[in-house]
Order: sequence, then C-alpha cells, then structure tokens
Amino acid sequence: MTVVYEDNHLIVVNKTASEIVQGDKTGDTPLSETVKQYLKEKYQKPGNVFIGVTHRLDRPVSGLVIFAKTGKALARLNEMFKNGEVKKTYWAVVKNRPPQPEGELTHYLVRNEKQNKSYAYDREVPGSKKAILHYRVLRALDNYYLLEVDLKTGRHHQIRCQLSKMGCPIKGDLKYGAARSNPDGSICLHARFIRFIHPVSKEEISLEADVPWKF
Repeated sequence: MTVVYEDNHLIVVNKTASEIVQGDKTGDTPLSETVKQYLKEKYQKPGNVFIGVTHRLDRPVSGLVIFAKTGKALARLNEMFKNGEVKKTYWAVVKNRPPQPEGELTHYLVRNEKQNKSYAYDREVPGSKKAILHYRVLRALDNYYLLEVDLKTGRHHQIRCQLSKMGCPIKGDLKYGAARSNPDGSICLHARFIRFIHPVSKEEISLEADVPWKF
C-alpha cells in the first residue's frame, strides 16, 4: 500500500492488484483494515480508528482508492460518487487493436451474481443497466495496446466487460477472454487518475498513481 494523499478528512492509496478493498468471504485482510492500522500507528491512536469505504476496485485491479477519515467526508463522498462528481481515468493493456484510435462504447450490462460476471448486450434486455465509457489508444506495445479509459457510468466489471465485448480483452483477465493469466494473478487494469472537489475544503484535488507494469 502506498499513500498518495492524506489530510484530516481523506486518505487516498495506490492499491496493489492482490488486495481487497473491503472484507469478503475469503477472510483475507482488506485494504480498509491495513489503512486503519497505518493511521493507528502513525497517530498513535487508542481504540478504534474510523475509516469509511467510498468505492471499490476489483481485487485483480490496481490503482487509486479513496477512504474517508471522518463521517462528514464519507457522507459527502458517497453522494459525490452517486452523482458522478468523482472523475476516474483508468489505463488498460489490451489484446488486439481497437477498431478506432478513440471512441465511445455504449452497452447494456447484465450482472450474473452467481458467476460474479457481467454480460454486455448491444441493446436493452431485461435486467440490464446502460454502461458508457470513452477510450483512446495511448500507444502500441509488443502484441498489446495501452488504452486510457474514462468511465461515464459505474457498473459491475464495466471496463473489463465492455473492452472484451469490443474484441479487446484486458491482459491477464481470464474471466473476460484473455488467453492466459498474469503470473501474479493481476489483470492489466489500473485506476491511474482521479479528480474531484474536496468534500470539506472544496479545493480541486487531482491525483495520479504509478503504474505497476513495465512497458
């Protein structure tokens, strides 16, 4: 865990691909607990430390995660995420060249809870939610392409599912069509930039997280 930004109300960290943001049935220590422990030790706080989870990243995804350190910040951030006021930009390494160097994808996603997977359709189907993202090719790599992705909506596995539907599965993402996994179990999807108005000070915050892969 690397701390990218911290003040009295927020702490933003660069999550590694193996970490879970919140506790789940695996019983593995979540990132929220690691952050709590970090704050407890840094400020020598007795008792329980407050940490509010404002959003999540899938376990095999790396990058920026915002945690709230106060109830006030948590309530406001939750509202901001709901209203699309937090702008997140991702980098993804994909197989196959996208049909255009830049474009917008619109699909209708259906989530299958049992499989923990989403399916993309070109038109509305029962139980589907509209998903929109914008992508552009940043550069061609050996056998792969580096894309920058801006989310217009926040759906379950949205980037993974939509890029796969376009014919460009993310490197290492077996669930969505990659031919093989990455040795460390990660996928090459990274929450690279985040921009938002601070929920308390009202300053504009713009952050970026180092990419874990070598090009």
